[in-house]
Amino acid sequence: METSLLPYSITGPAAWVGPAMAKDEGAWLYHLSPGDIADLETAARHYLALHRDVGEITAADFPLASFVGHLNALQRKLLHGNGIAVLRGLPVAGYSQEFAATVFCGIGAHLGSARSQNAAGHILGHVRDLGLSSKDPNTRIYQTAERQTFHTDSADVVGLLCLREAKEGGQSLLVSAETIYNRMRALRPDLLEKLFDPIATDRRGEVPQGALAWMTIPPLSWHEGRLTVFYQRQYIDSAQRFEGAMRLTPAHVEALDMFDALANDSELHFGMQLQPGDMQFVYNHSQLHDRTGFVDWPEPGNRRHLLRLWLSIPGDRPLPECFKQRYGSVEIGNRGGIVTKETRLHAPLDVHT
Repeated sequence: METSLLPYSITGPAAWVGPAMAKDEGAWLYHLSPGDIADLETAARHYLALHRDVGEITAADFPLASFVGHLNALQRKLLHGNGIAVLRGLPVAGYSQEFAATVFCGIGAHLGSARSQNAAGHILGHVRDLGLSSKDPNTRIYQTAERQTFHTDSADVVGLLCLREAKEGGQSLLVSAETIYNRMRALRPDLLEKLFDPIATDRRGEVPQGALAWMTIPPLSWHEGRLTVFYQRQYIDSAQRFEGAMRLTPAHVEALDMFDALANDSELHFGMQLQPGDMQFVYNHSQLHDRTGFVDWPEPGNRRHLLRLWLSIPGDRPLPECFKQRYGSVEIGNRGGIVTKETRLHAPLDVHT
């Protein structure tokens, strides 16, 4: 079946398969040198001397010497390469949370502009188990210890800085949406076409003024010659609680199930265990990410804790108009995040939200 929705198989560095990525760590992993770390620490001390909120950081206020060249290359890799990068070796055990956040947000400021991750306007997210359950339709999955599902976040790029690992589990999983598209196109093009339909996705209680409680962005979109993914299966399923949301047909459910099955196929995805000091960056428009369930440490001070950034990247691809439902704007370099009438951008430290 050859249609305008399925014009061709996708080739290129972002259409990777998991086993090949797992074997070639050099394709995504970079070990920070002592010089890199010194450059980042000097920039962080400079910014902290300004006595501003970490959420206000800019590239100009976080001056880098040699490492800025690596970040420029990293930005190109996210947009035009395989879409995944990990910086390893930041010595966070010796940092205060404020210092670690300053380094992380400073790196983010050189890659793009930080976006709000919740209705409160937090540009710095705290990823940890708050003892909540995904069965609550207003719970964000990252606030639990449960297995997530392969999904995208509401920004061009998501970044994570690992401060502390869980006692067991919590592995980061990644899969290429382009590779899933290629497999579905070869095996079940009739189901693949269903993923280009508008499908309701739950906002989980964070609703912009005047908007519906759900979005209708298709899981897959072709726009200006690029395939873009927008996907969170748990939120698609919970959107069915709304009377006005479009109903999933049996064919849609079968298509979503196949998409999930391929994402969970060990021949397509691969995993990594983020270590304290690892900074992972993932390009949301071509890649999906996931996290396995975990068992945490009993002591509050030892529990799993990651910092998260959502970034809008200059020079990125155009997005379809329907992305305004989630991104607010599709203006390149100034889009993404969650904005409501209560939103005020800032970077909280030691919060449980």
